[in-house]
Amino acid sequence: MTTALRVPEELSARVPVEQRGPGLDRESVRLLVSRGTDVSHHGFVELPRQLRAGDLLVVNVSPTLAAAVDGKIGHARVVVHFSTRGDDGRWAVELRDPDGRGTTRARAGGPAGTEVHLPGDVRLVLEEPLAAHSPRLWWARVSDPDVPRLLRRHGRPIRYSYTERDQPLSVYQTVFALPSADGSGSAEMPSAARPFTPRLVAELVSRGVQFAPITLHTGVASAESHEPPYPERYEVPPASATLINAVKAGDGRIVAVGTTAVRAVESAADADGVVRAQEGWTDLVVTPERGVRVVDGLLTGLHEPEASHLLMLEAIAGGAAVDRSYEEALSGLYLWHEFGDVHLILPDENPHSEHCSSNCW
Repeated sequence: MTTALRVPEELSARVPVEQRGPGLDRESVRLLVSRGTDVSHHGFVELPRQLRAGDLLVVNVSPTLAAAVDGKIGHARVVVHFSTRGDDGRWAVELRDPDGRGTTRARAGGPAGTEVHLPGDVRLVLEEPLAAHSPRLWWARVSDPDVPRLLRRHGRPIRYSYTERDQPLSVYQTVFALPSADGSGSAEMPSAARPFTPRLVAELVSRGVQFAPITLHTGVASAESHEPPYPERYEVPPASATLINAVKAGDGRIVAVGTTAVRAVESAADADGVVRAQEGWTDLVVTPERGVRVVDGLLTGLHEPEASHLLMLEAIAGGAAVDRSYEEALSGLYLWHEFGDVHLILPDENPHSEHCSSNCW
């Protein structure tokens, strides 16, 4: 039923919450909490009271890149979205057309051999589609191998048409972001973690909630396509694997902050749910049929009804729970997208409950 829901345009978060009025900060978004089909409404500042001592938050420390760069094909202007760096030095990219409003619109990918002129006399040549079923993303060779430097000098954060204006890169960095040694990062912000502030992290720690860092560099998830995720680079370090397994063996709950954290830890888990330290590429798509082996809960943004991420939510919470929570989000006028409100999915502590809890609206 969720896929039949329509998200009105006015529920798109057009600017970060801290720019919507005086006295607001990143914590000022709303928090929808669902336990099975029981749903309640909160402010994000109440997150520490929704968790308990011994719980573990798995957080993605990938930094966001200034991944959009202006270029030209002949005399025609294009925008290149740099998505993912391959092991062979090539980059997966998406070419977009400027729309005259400071954002971009989709354009046909390819063909092979297309040459794009970038700032600083850098050339980019399309070589082959990233996947045969989707011509949107292409592997490209860049004449200057130091693409992170190109992005630092000439790039800006990827921005879609539902946002109001360009924002500095700092707006797209989460409190958990750490620079990587090779300049790698995420083409689009791991946005579920955006509402966290140092103050809130300190409060969570003081209440006995633990954190396990992982890295998954997210690629370009074009707003129009709603494609299944394609391979992305990830790392689950030894200390985080050990901590996750220890919490699983006790009474704590593993709550992933963002779908990227789910993808990373589930990729590093064996059939029994034991997480191993691992790094490399993952093409895992979490579906209800596959299920989850590690995570008990998820903190995430609100996803478009067509988005493949909803399959992951159904794998964690079940289809009825996801439908119920999204109906509540729409009726409660929650805001969507990377600057929007967030949704905390926790295990159903009352499996016989079929109705919204008393503090629902």
